[in-house]
Amino acid sequence: MRYLIFVLIIFICFSSEAQQVEYVDFKTVNARLVIVPDSTKVSGKVKYSFEILENIDSIYIDAINMKFKDVLLNDKKIEFINDLKKVWFKSKFRKNVTYSLTFNYVAYPKKAMYFVKRNEDWQIWTQGQGKFTSNWLPSIDDTNDKIEFDFSIVNYADYKVIANGKLIKREGAVNISQWHFNMQKPMSSYLVALAIGKYDKKEITSKSGIPLELYYYPEDSAKVEPTYRYTKQMFDFLEEEIGVPFPWQNYKQVPVKDFLYSGMENTSLTIFSDDFMIDKTSFVDKNYVNVNAHELAHQWFGDFVTATEGKHHWLQEGFATYYALLAERDIFGEDYYYNRLYEYAKQLIVQEQEDKATALLDPKASSITFYKKGAWALHVLKERVGEQVFKKAVINYLNKHAYKNVETNDFISEVEKISGQDLSDFEKDWLLSKELPISKMRATLKKNESIAFLETIEHTPYLSYRTDKNGFIPSSLVHELPKGFYIERLAVLSEALKKPDYPTYKDLIEEAFNSKEIKIRQLLAKHSPDGFKKESETLLLDASYTTIEIALSNLWSKFPKDRAKYLDATKDVVGFNDKNVRTLWLALALLTPEYNSGFNTVYIKELSDYTSSKYSFQTRQNAFSFINNLQIFNIETLINLIDATAHHNWRFKSFARDLLKSLSEEEKYKEIIANLQEQLKEQ
Repeated sequence: MRYLIFVLIIFICFSSEAQQVEYVDFKTVNARLVIVPDSTKVSGKVKYSFEILENIDSIYIDAINMKFKDVLLNDKKIEFINDLKKVWFKSKFRKNVTYSLTFNYVAYPKKAMYFVKRNEDWQIWTQGQGKFTSNWLPSIDDTNDKIEFDFSIVNYADYKVIANGKLIKREGAVNISQWHFNMQKPMSSYLVALAIGKYDKKEITSKSGIPLELYYYPEDSAKVEPTYRYTKQMFDFLEEEIGVPFPWQNYKQVPVKDFLYSGMENTSLTIFSDDFMIDKTSFVDKNYVNVNAHELAHQWFGDFVTATEGKHHWLQEGFATYYALLAERDIFGEDYYYNRLYEYAKQLIVQEQEDKATALLDPKASSITFYKKGAWALHVLKERVGEQVFKKAVINYLNKHAYKNVETNDFISEVEKISGQDLSDFEKDWLLSKELPISKMRATLKKNESIAFLETIEHTPYLSYRTDKNGFIPSSLVHELPKGFYIERLAVLSEALKKPDYPTYKDLIEEAFNSKEIKIRQLLAKHSPDGFKKESETLLLDASYTTIEIALSNLWSKFPKDRAKYLDATKDVVGFNDKNVRTLWLALALLTPEYNSGFNTVYIKELSDYTSSKYSFQTRQNAFSFINNLQIFNIETLINLIDATAHHNWRFKSFARDLLKSLSEEEKYKEIIANLQEQLKEQ
């Protein structure tokens, strides 16, 4: 009966879970965590302090599939109910009284905390946004309840522990060490984070004195500079541009294996995919600069001030996208900035043409809308009210709502107050309408001189092709187009390469081969134009893994007699972290009977090995794709494929499941796969 009464009280008090923030203000969390990688277990002792805002008979903490014991309220035992989603605590909680709640818990998280093997070592990392920190730490999933989190984390002595806040001290025993972190300021629980693994770090200091800790794998010391290039410049720029000092004690960045996204802006601790740990050659095609700037901007927009609900999500993603673009403009220049705005505009237009557009304040808006329309809205707003007014409004907005939650009107009202303007028409055009104000976008783009070359952003093609009196495209047009407008240059060259008489465009193609612009050269690699074999072969030597990959594939296809020569020229190239060139090379070597045929077994073994879990999911997916194209699956690769169907990265998991389903329908593999699945179930 007592249990039923308790449940009834809970139902009456919280008919809507989000209402708890109206009754309870959680202030601090002090947690001592013990993380055991081999058993994917996390346990701990947690102490909450909270203030009651209204008299109430029960409160809850979110806790997914956890076990609790030794639950005390102000050091006295308290009744609680654990429904494996929340833990409810019953007492006569009184208004304006501060309480302490302590308990021990154990969890085996299925998501939000991930236990990953990298080589032979464990790596543990978290991802709270969209996954809920309450899977590994009893917490409050409501973003409107901001709490100061302090941690002591126990793990193996030879692993580094990285978490939110400042490392106060590290205590070590023979095999175990304990790391103590202090946060000082409150944040939403989805921003709580930790990463544990084998790391070294480089520490630099911002102009304002903030320590910047740049983590990397010990074997990747040569990748530190290209990976973290421009970090200090962007940090110093954003502090100055935003006008509000960095709101946290320090800033850390740590790469992890098989991360769910490109990066995540956990408070003072950005976790990002180690696919961005790059060498100097990778930088030209694939670098961390934009992700770096975006996650850093979130430290103000998202972490310092946090949207109350999904409707206002653009206050985080739109602002982070916009300020990241400003940071890149500081590095790469004005034309780069407008080129990116132009690209965002085209993506938004395509979305609208496909009838997928929504208002910016629609909580179900797409990422393109939240990120890119949000950035466009801020660009236009700054142009309208002026740079000084805009900056002053941002400063007021951030300072007024520091460490709190915000809605769109909190920002708009500050801009209206400083500018003295009524922004209702801006809100209508940019926030409330799903239709793009294309004419206004076109007008603002044309303020940049480079846009004079663009006829329209409304339809494709995006450029009016100029021809001479004989109807040919003059070669000079490639270089007349402004630097950075790769798509327009490529459009000109593509049109030339599509013509059956494209040797007529010899001057244009020669000029393109002499270009140092990487996108132009990659287009040439893709087409390998007739009459330019020698020039096309030089692309195999480009300092670009993408160019090499494209050139190798197309030259191998187009000139069968020279396949061995092309394979010899690229045999030592690995490529990006996903081994894009190496996996392609192995596949082409296996398809070239006259090339080292005695090594086929060795090549198959290497390609098969790349499907195992010791490699990143990107590498595994590349290897699976080539093995599938070659139809050389064996027991080892099929087992690795079955394993991949349970991977935590949903994109890779989906790929693996689709491939396994397809293979299971083939007579060649049907029975083998069924038997393997049965054996693995028994194990």
